[in-house]
Amino acid sequence: MVDRTHRTAAVEGHRLHYLQAGDPDAPPLVLVHGGIIDAAHVSWGAVIEPLAREYRVVAPDLLGYGRSAKPDVTYSLSLHVGVLDSFVEAVGLESAAIAGISMGGGAALGLALRSPSAVDRLVLIDSYGLGRELANGRLTALLAKTEVFNKAAIALMRRSRGFTAASLGNIVYDTDALSEDAIDAVWEEAKRPGVGEAFRSFRAAEVTNDGYRTDFSERLDRMEVPTLLLHGEHDEVFPHRWSERATARIPDSEYHLLAECAHWAPRERPGTVVDLIREFVPR
Repeated sequence: MVDRTHRTAAVEGHRLHYLQAGDPDAPPLVLVHGGIIDAAHVSWGAVIEPLAREYRVVAPDLLGYGRSAKPDVTYSLSLHVGVLDSFVEAVGLESAAIAGISMGGGAALGLALRSPSAVDRLVLIDSYGLGRELANGRLTALLAKTEVFNKAAIALMRRSRGFTAASLGNIVYDTDALSEDAIDAVWEEAKRPGVGEAFRSFRAAEVTNDGYRTDFSERLDRMEVPTLLLHGEHDEVFPHRWSERATARIPDSEYHLLAECAHWAPRERPGTVVDLIREFVPR
C-alpha cells in the first residue's frame, strides 16, 4: 500500500490542494484531471497507487476544482496553463513528466508548448486542444451559453447515486464495468459546494459558435517534448482522430487507440493506462 498525503501550495495568490504519493526522490509525475465534476482523486484515483510505486506522483486539484480555491475568475484554458506552470514551480519540480486528461490534457499541452524545459515527457489522454470541431455542433455551443441544464444535472447527481452512475454513460463505454469507487468519487464530488462553476466558466470561455477557441494543432510541429497520446475508441467528447492527427504532427510521439473505452481511460482502463505510462516515462 502506497500512502497518499494531502498537501497545499500557494499558487498565484490562491491555495491549491494536491495529492502526493511515492518516494520523494523518485522521478516526478504530475497528473492533471479534467473538467465538469472532477478532481485529482476522481479521474486518477485508480492509478495513483500503482504509479506511485515507481514515481513521485503529484496530482493537483486545479483552480476551481476539488479542495482548491474557487476564486471568481474566468476559467479559460490559458488560466489553467498559467496555474499549472506556477504550480510545478511552487512544488519544486524543475522538470517533470506530466499526464493530463481532457481539459487537463489541454493544460499540460499548453504548458509543454509554453515552457518545454518544465516538461520532461508529456502524456495526453483524450485531450482537449487538438481540434476545433464541437462534439454536437450547434447544440454544444447552445449549452455553453445556457447554465441551467448543467446546474439541474448536478442537482440531480447530488440527490441520486443512481443518476450519477447513469450520467457517466456520457463519458464511459460501459458503465456496468466501472468500479464502485469511480462512481462514488463523482457522486461525492458533486456534493461539494461550488462544484460546476469552474467548468461552466471554462465552457463559456472556450466554446464559440465556430468551434472550440483553443486549438494547438498548428503549433504541434514545433513541439520539443516527447509525447504519448492515448484515446478511447468510443470517445464522443473529443474524437480520436484528433489524437491520430496530432501524432502525425508532433516530431517525437506515439499513439495508442484504447478499445472498449470512451473518454475516461484512467477509470475505464486503469491497468492499460498505468502500463503505457510506465513504458513511456523513464523510471
